[in-house]
Amino acid sequence: MFSPYRLPGLFTQFPNLIAVESTRHGGVSPAPFNTLNLGLSTGDVRKNILENRRRFFTGLGIDPAQVATSHQVHGEQILYADTPGHRQGYDALITNQPGVFVAVSIADCTPILVYDSKNGAVAAIHAGWRGTVAGIVSKTLHDMAARFGTQAADCYAYVGTCIDECAFEVGADVAEHFTDAFKRFDPKKQKFFVDLKAANHAQLRAFGIPDSQLEISPFSTVGHNADYFSHRLERGQTGRMMAGIIRIRNYEIEDSTKSITN
Repeated sequence: MFSPYRLPGLFTQFPNLIAVESTRHGGVSPAPFNTLNLGLSTGDVRKNILENRRRFFTGLGIDPAQVATSHQVHGEQILYADTPGHRQGYDALITNQPGVFVAVSIADCTPILVYDSKNGAVAAIHAGWRGTVAGIVSKTLHDMAARFGTQAADCYAYVGTCIDECAFEVGADVAEHFTDAFKRFDPKKQKFFVDLKAANHAQLRAFGIPDSQLEISPFSTVGHNADYFSHRLERGQTGRMMAGIIRIRNYEIEDSTKSITN
């Protein structure tokens, strides 16, 4: 049986943390949203979406009342989510409050999850090509530094499943916003191809996060479409995954040793 979610290995060393990326399996939605569609802004029947969310959160031991999300606009606005709830207009959510599950919705764009192991802060970031170009990952990290005292050496970050470079075909109008390090030109197709994973990974590295504390998903929404939704491949008629992170309430972080005690 296919799992409704995958847990990035990087975060499993922290028993006080749940960091997760959903798949398209284990829900009740019919085609073309089959089956675990978690996106409220799709054409799916609302009762199906709510049941899918109930299954997803329950499977993780999370109460839906703990979830903080936003209607995303492919921008660069960052929300300090001190309480759960649904907001409008943010593509990154950060919190240092235990028990608040910050999450973003995805179906080709890049999800990035960050954990500051010293200060107990977490972030969930949605980076489409516009957000990537705007430096939303970098801005989120600097916001965390200003607000929580986050430092690169204490951060662990995951670049999640999104459209892969070999499938993200763009015109010159989009490609011009990326440096040569993150794009290539295909002379046969007369099109550019952009690597969103690499571009966002570079922002994490530029902040100073060690390579040993970074993980990149090996999966693709297009190349592994049987497991993930792809807005582009499925021509907009598809569901949404969710990527999120929460620090569990009943653990305490000891700054002096960075150890976790129950």
